[in-house]
Amino acid sequence: MQHPSSRALFFAGFAVCSGLIAFAIYLEKVVGLEPCPLCMLQRVAFVVLGLVLLAGALHGPAHAGTRIYAGIATIAALVGAGLAARHVWLQFNPAPAVSCAGDFYSQLERLPVGRLIANALRATGDCAKIDWTFLSLSIAEWSLVWFVIFVVAMLAMAAGRLGKAAL
Repeated sequence: MQHPSSRALFFAGFAVCSGLIAFAIYLEKVVGLEPCPLCMLQRVAFVVLGLVLLAGALHGPAHAGTRIYAGIATIAALVGAGLAARHVWLQFNPAPAVSCAGDFYSQLERLPVGRLIANALRATGDCAKIDWTFLSLSIAEWSLVWFVIFVVAMLAMAAGRLGKAAL
């Protein structure tokens, strides 16, 4: 059986990230769900991951380049998985008096550029609140599932077990 090229797999990953971001925007703008700060950070992780995958798709690298793009994408997916795992943990262990982002924003506001970042990421939703589910999984749980899928796929690509180099 012939494997798809790394270029095709990178593009497919970019398309998935784009679809996930589009769906998040749909849930916010059309359905009216307010994203929490962790939701916004997970969006940033999906955007970064998608941009790395798009760069890999446009470049169409050989073996070493595929490993490099897959490695960078793995790091982005691991960061996203960590954020999503923290979000899921907060949903299952809500603390009544603790916000998910209080200390984060306080630290960011101490830096001049931090104010700009804090304003860009500021959201009104509560991280422990579950507003929407599909197949009994919350948005945070679905994010975690997708980030884990990306980690596994990118590790397989980096190991040369998935995708062939574009020549």
